[in-house]
Amino acid sequence: MKTLLIIFGITGDLSTRKLLPAVSRIFNDDSAGEIEILGVSRRDFDAEQLVVESTGSQELARVTSPFTMDMASADDYAKLRATIAAKNPDQTLVYLSVPPGASAQIVDFLGEAGINDDSVRLLFEKPFGFDAASAEDYISRTARYFKESQLYRIDHYMAKEVSAQLLHLRRDAARHHHHWGTESVATVKVVASEAIGIEGRAQFYEQTGALRDFIQGHLLQVLSLVLMTKPVASEPLAAQRLRALQHIKPADPSIAVRAQYDGYQDEVGNPGSTTETYAALWLESDDPNWLNVPLLLVTGKALEAKRSYVEVIYRDGSIDVFEEGVTVIEDAKHQPLEAYQRVLLQAIAGEKELFTTSEEVLRSWEIVAPVQQSWQMESAPLRTYKNGTHYTDVLASDN
Repeated sequence: MKTLLIIFGITGDLSTRKLLPAVSRIFNDDSAGEIEILGVSRRDFDAEQLVVESTGSQELARVTSPFTMDMASADDYAKLRATIAAKNPDQTLVYLSVPPGASAQIVDFLGEAGINDDSVRLLFEKPFGFDAASAEDYISRTARYFKESQLYRIDHYMAKEVSAQLLHLRRDAARHHHHWGTESVATVKVVASEAIGIEGRAQFYEQTGALRDFIQGHLLQVLSLVLMTKPVASEPLAAQRLRALQHIKPADPSIAVRAQYDGYQDEVGNPGSTTETYAALWLESDDPNWLNVPLLLVTGKALEAKRSYVEVIYRDGSIDVFEEGVTVIEDAKHQPLEAYQRVLLQAIAGEKELFTTSEEVLRSWEIVAPVQQSWQMESAPLRTYKNGTHYTDVLASDN
């Protein structure tokens, strides 16, 4: 099967650091079939140089073509459609490696140009909206031209080692993990800490913050894998994750924590900024299987160490930790690939296990909405912390 991968924003940071290297690693994978790349950019660029510098692969560079266009011009989308037809692919994957606002406009133009038949799939990067209302609007706009089956919303945390390990263990009926719940589990913690700050992403971070950047998407999705009740492989994973999310009560702003590392305001050039670089939510589920089990989601920048892990504390005092880069999947058949390799291979195969559905997106926004609204009104205190602080010390602080 021949797949045409169209990358909007091919010259951008995400494409050159993550996406193109992932394509090069699956390029000779028999399961991927034949791959050709069409790189879309607003300006002229040397496709061969870009690919070689990003991947070192002359072989991939030979099947990569540039396509320069005005992404707000209907005429240019008509030219794009003609270019696709000339390449005669069996399927077309359109990867939108662009900001969310640009994605919505591109989707409209693609639909209006007729680049939306059943052979076309759209791959989106998070965030999916900025709040529940914008996410709902984005979903309804996209639905005018594309079916839900054509939409692949990427949360690369679903393709990481921790998620793969959790899913493998949760589905294994012979393991105690399959029967997690209030009788055995005392507390669940999902933590994503970074040792670095915002690293030059001032504009993005000022508009987003830690709550939107990590908790609404990544960490709630990981938590849903923990909370699934005796999951089975015969039911779509998205349906099981959604059911778990539907049982999580909306977050209580009075016990949520937001904080900002010292020096952030100078770094972004915005004195008085209240954008949080650290966010922590205590949640609870009304699922009878998880009643009275505290659920903690934490993320932050400029903390003590870079770690992504799930910690399950049992009522008998024992602890399980599932950590990125540390936890090893015992069954060799389930050894994970690098996250973006898995994302691309599933999209090429038309498999949707790793991808987030519209219902999951909306439910995640509903869970964080009370905290989001409280923080927007600045009715909750903004704590500060020094670079290198452990996440628990920020959580315990009352400054």
